[in-house]
Amino acid sequence: MPGLTKEQIETFQRDGAIVVKEAVTPTVLSALKEEFSAWVNESRAQTSAYGEICDGRPRFDLDDDHTADHPSLRRVASPTDISQVYSEAAFDSAMTDMAADLVGPNVRFHHAKVNSKLPGTKTVVKWHQDFTFDPHSNDDTLTALLFLDDVTLDHGPLMIAPGSHRDPLHSLWQDGVFAGAVDDDVAASFDTEARPCYGPAGSVCLMHSRVAHASTANNYDQPRTLYIVTYAAADAVPLSPIAVPSPDAGRIVRGCELGRIRSSGFTMEIPEVPKGASFFVQQAQS
Repeated sequence: MPGLTKEQIETFQRDGAIVVKEAVTPTVLSALKEEFSAWVNESRAQTSAYGEICDGRPRFDLDDDHTADHPSLRRVASPTDISQVYSEAAFDSAMTDMAADLVGPNVRFHHAKVNSKLPGTKTVVKWHQDFTFDPHSNDDTLTALLFLDDVTLDHGPLMIAPGSHRDPLHSLWQDGVFAGAVDDDVAASFDTEARPCYGPAGSVCLMHSRVAHASTANNYDQPRTLYIVTYAAADAVPLSPIAVPSPDAGRIVRGCELGRIRSSGFTMEIPEVPKGASFFVQQAQS
């Protein structure tokens, strides 16, 4: 697949996000969906978060309304650890090439996860910036959100605040608690300018790590599942522990290791690494 166009790159730089179709092949997309479906079926036998990632926390996170008849598997952490096809999509696909067009040419993998909103489940994501969860020495970092399902306005799609990647970093601490979300006044200002990101399955939303974003519940009768991969320029060094760790963290996926650190000036509070299965638990505190 050809690289991103000049217009797409300029739109990303202006708005902080773009949606691009056909980020993986139809064969890979089908395999990703099939594997996630198997995980959902497996979750029916569980009553709480289960499995284990490399730091001992659960890999599979369930929403409070999860039952065997109404499964609500909302997060799979570090699927690259347990799935060849999820590794392929993250490390060597058109999506990887697109990341290199935006923060490359030398790019490293930071982390990956699957976030899902199954039909009728109540999962929401409050306004936040990814960079304040995963700060780096510079902000040439991005989140790639691959649509495993068709995403429409009814699915509780990702909403971004265009241009907010050029704004200050907003605190995720509220009243002394790491809430994983901005305060209500800031959130209200983002609500007024929110723009949805949607498209057919196989599309990817490429989002600057400083862009403010959120999403509402899925009120449609079809799932909305995203495979989310974070990439960073090779000279952007993590400044805090990775909240979704993996043995592959730091792996060079395009270009080469540079052996240097590039830094830019900013000030922010230190994020809190989740003690539970995911940041959904942190956001529930706010």
